[in-house]
Amino acid sequence: MLIMKKLALAFITTLVIGELSAQTIGSSGTSLIGQDSTNKVITTAVPFLGITPDSRAAGMGDAGVATSPDGNAGYWNSAKLVFIDKGSGGSLSYTPWLGKIINDMKIIYLSGFYKINRKQAVAASMKYFDLGEVQFNQGPDPADLLGRYNPREFAFDVTYSTLLTEHISIGGSLRYIHSNLTGYLSTNSFDARPGNSVAVDLGFYYTKPMVWRNSNLAFGATISNLGGKISYSDANNKDFLPTSLRIGTAYKMDLDALNSLSFALDFNKLMVPSPYPGSKSKPMLSGVLGSFSDAKGGFSEEIAEITTSLGMEYWYNNTVAGRLGYFYEAKEKGNRKYLTAGVGFRLDKFGLDVAYLVPTNKRENALAETLRFTVMMFFKKKEKEEAPAD
Repeated sequence: MLIMKKLALAFITTLVIGELSAQTIGSSGTSLIGQDSTNKVITTAVPFLGITPDSRAAGMGDAGVATSPDGNAGYWNSAKLVFIDKGSGGSLSYTPWLGKIINDMKIIYLSGFYKINRKQAVAASMKYFDLGEVQFNQGPDPADLLGRYNPREFAFDVTYSTLLTEHISIGGSLRYIHSNLTGYLSTNSFDARPGNSVAVDLGFYYTKPMVWRNSNLAFGATISNLGGKISYSDANNKDFLPTSLRIGTAYKMDLDALNSLSFALDFNKLMVPSPYPGSKSKPMLSGVLGSFSDAKGGFSEEIAEITTSLGMEYWYNNTVAGRLGYFYEAKEKGNRKYLTAGVGFRLDKFGLDVAYLVPTNKRENALAETLRFTVMMFFKKKEKEEAPAD
């Protein structure tokens, strides 16, 4: 484990020296989000922003843009938050990240929401990524020690969601991002500093009750992490944020008075330049807008950059849930493929979700045995609504 620890996060020094945003942990080319980065993987700074923080969506293959809203709705789609049927609440999620190879890396996600009235809701959240303690070396010689440091990153969000009609809502989030990979590390060849940026999310949500089996059909779309590039040294060396476009649908039906079943499907694409020489130097806006047509492999490579999440959720008496899911990413774009499973419990004001990830790749996978835990508290829906306008 000590050897792996020296390999893991030695990438951080490389990141700052060369301004490489691949954030790779070791010779196998496994990245912080579990991708095989030896292929044509799109890389960005602060990739932790794209890691699923909550156990419900994690148990459904990372599908969440159009699922029914819960305490973590602001992360997946700010627009759907206003449809939540509670007055207020909060959640806390914990994930030991890449626990199969590193023993002190973790992700913590804390969120809270408040329903202002029937047409408006607000939320706030914080995502914290602790990369564990690491020894920095200036070169291959073990004597060239630069000291020990504990890299950390976090993002703080505020979210607003409002109804446009009885079935359509929009929302937005403002995000502050702080990434401190080396502290203020200084050597003869470079000076490092923490990176900071600001980004926004924009969301759309449509939900429509159906007559058959008391069912519901929903569609969602969101653009996430749209913001300025981030730098760890100077203005001439900046990396893209993981701006992404996610669209999806969800369908829920009641099997009978006690049993319900939901299906969800998400497609997600990073809106940053494909990994070719010179792509990093593009301005933020042109890089984002050109991300759908810049792949050298043409349309087929653009399609390969889209990941797919498929999930299913079963509820008994709105008390006990079982979840299954599958996540797919093309081999040449990272090769993440895994099955997910999860369970959930709701009792009055309390909720608990647990999710487990099983890679389907034959090779050794850093994501294997990933567990996530989420606890929630909910409070009664507000009964007093605003009086209708005359």
